[in-house]
Parts: sequence; structure tokens; C-alpha cells
Amino acid sequence: MNRATLLQNAADLLPSLRERAADVEVARNVPDSTIKDLIEADLFRVMQPKLWGGYELDPGVFLELGMLLSTACGSTGWVYSILCVHSWELGCMTRTAQEEVWGDDTNVLVSSSYAPTGEVEPTAGGYRIRGRWQFSSGCEHAKWALLGARVEDSDGPRTCAFLVPRSDYVIEDTWRVIGLRGTGSHDVVIEDAFVPDHRVHALTSGSDVSDSRIYRVPFPALFGYSLTAPVIGMAQGALDAHIDWTKNRTRKATASKVAGEVFSQIRVAEAARDIDAARVQMLATFDDMLQTVDRGEEIPYEARVRARRDQVLGTRAAVAAIDQVFTNSGAHAIHETSVIQRFWRDAHAASLHNSNVAEPILSAYGALRFGDEQPGPF
Repeated sequence: MNRATLLQNAADLLPSLRERAADVEVARNVPDSTIKDLIEADLFRVMQPKLWGGYELDPGVFLELGMLLSTACGSTGWVYSILCVHSWELGCMTRTAQEEVWGDDTNVLVSSSYAPTGEVEPTAGGYRIRGRWQFSSGCEHAKWALLGARVEDSDGPRTCAFLVPRSDYVIEDTWRVIGLRGTGSHDVVIEDAFVPDHRVHALTSGSDVSDSRIYRVPFPALFGYSLTAPVIGMAQGALDAHIDWTKNRTRKATASKVAGEVFSQIRVAEAARDIDAARVQMLATFDDMLQTVDRGEEIPYEARVRARRDQVLGTRAAVAAIDQVFTNSGAHAIHETSVIQRFWRDAHAASLHNSNVAEPILSAYGALRFGDEQPGPF
């Protein structure tokens, strides 16, 4: 399987995703039929280890797929990106953990909630874990979840992800929101469960089942961009819809063509530039990282911080592009039937995810340029 085939598979799904998008919002969840389509198109296998039937393709291919799907339905693209990046993360965990998840079915999906809101207690061979985790996108389609908690050991305090089977947690229907409505990002609750050491991930890269270079990419960079790619796709979807609408739009007072107005043309140009710049920068980031890996070098701290800088600014640029489109679409855009307002709501909701919040990342980058290395999610 190669990049071109997977992108074509994704493109073939776009008409049906557009048709379902309004119903996805009403249902507050991506339908099983869409998840089935994504599985049958092999899209979840893009970064899955070859040992389990995956393709181990470069992160850029995965990010392109997330962008493309999001041009049709923001919620679907968001859920795809998050569930799919966990196939890469699981590839960075122990073979034993991978066997538990994929041993009987290599199509099994994993959701997550990384905020360290869980309580853990060390015990023989692992940890007891309990708590409530919010915002687990796509959790109803997953048979496992990666849940965050703080641990303290010889390496000091750190946040880890605990891989937990569906039988150990319950999903509480809590997702009633104004943006990304169709992502089913409900709460996950555990009363008490045992998690063995081999299912605890320190959110680091590396793999014991594959020597593929993709498993040496830093987790914070790839997970962060898995949340930026859908926003870029939403912006592109909104821009495309705006152009289609504006081509035939006239001012009622003057009967003049809106597409012929200079300020309308300028806003389209500015929005397109922001989208293109965010996409190009995102793909270049991982090209640079993979070149470093190919040279047998560790990806330096400066490159990790720069990647997060460009990631959060990519999200900001995509949201700014959608704002341009929304503003230039007039009152048409506020109708519930307008796809532009849905993209606008979805993108603004996505920008509120902790990994898309810019200020802490930009501060760390600025401090680095002044000679101060700060700890952080890099």
C-alpha cells in the first residue's frame, strides 16, 4: 500500500461523508457505517506496525488523510485522526501490549484521554487505577483506551498513559456541545482496575517490534499535529464551500457579483494562503525530523520545540482562515444548513484542545531563543 492509493481511498469516501455530516451532528457520534468504511479503506493502517498488518508509512501521509477527510466532515476527520494516531502510539509500546489489543483482531481501535486526572497506586506488577477522564473522542468505537495519570518513580514525576480494556471502564454520555458535536467525546470512568507494567506508556518514542523510522518521531509533535491536521482540513472545506457559494452570489441591493468584488477576492487569497502555509509547514516538519532520524541522530530539543511552535500556529492560521471565510459569507453562513458555520464551530472547538493552546508553547520557544530550556510537552 502506498500514499497515492490511501489518498484515493479517502477521496472516494468524501461524497458519503458530506451526505452524513449533518446527521453526525444530530447523533453526536460518527456512525458505525463510517468507521466501517474507514477500516475497509485501510486508512487506520497507515502507521500501524507491519507485524499487525499495518503499512508503517510516514506521518505526513497520515496527516494528509486527516486533512482530506476533514474537508467533508470535521467530526469524522477529528475522530479518524485521534483513533489512528493511537495505532502509531501502540507501535511504540511493548509487543505484549500490542498482542493484547491486536492479537485477535488487527482492526481494533483505541481511544484516549491524556489529561492526568486519574489516581494510580503502585502494586505488584503494575498499578491500580481509578478516576474520570473527559473528552475521549471516538470512544464508542474503541475497545481500549489510553488514559493519563501522574506517576512517581526513579525517573521522577511524569505523566504516563495507561492502556485499559473496554471491560474495565464505562462510558458516560456527557457530550453536548456546540462544536465537534459528532465526535462522541464522552467521559470514561474507572472505579478500580489493574494495569500491568507492560501496558503503561511514558509517552516516548521507540518500538520493540519494528525498526521503522516513524517510531522515533516525538510523541508530543505527532499527537499535536494529529489535532492540527483536521483543523486545516476544516478550513479547506469551508473555503471550498465559500467559493462554490460566492461564484453565483449577487448583492440584492445592486445586483452586482460578489465574486467580482476586490475585498472578496482578497479574503479568499488570504484564507488560501493561511491554509497552504499551515499544510506545507506541517509536512515539512516531519520531513525534517525523518531526515534527522535517517542520519542516525536524536531529534534535538530545539527541533521538538520548533515543531510544537509550528503546530499551534498552524492551528491558529487555519482558524483565522475560517474566520475570513465566515465573515465574507454574509448572513448565509449563520443558517443551520450552512456547512460553513459547521466548519467554523468545529474549528473553534478544536482550537480549545490543550495541545492546540498556543501560549505555553510559544513562551517555551521564546525562552529557548533567549537561552533558557524549559520543561514541557516536547
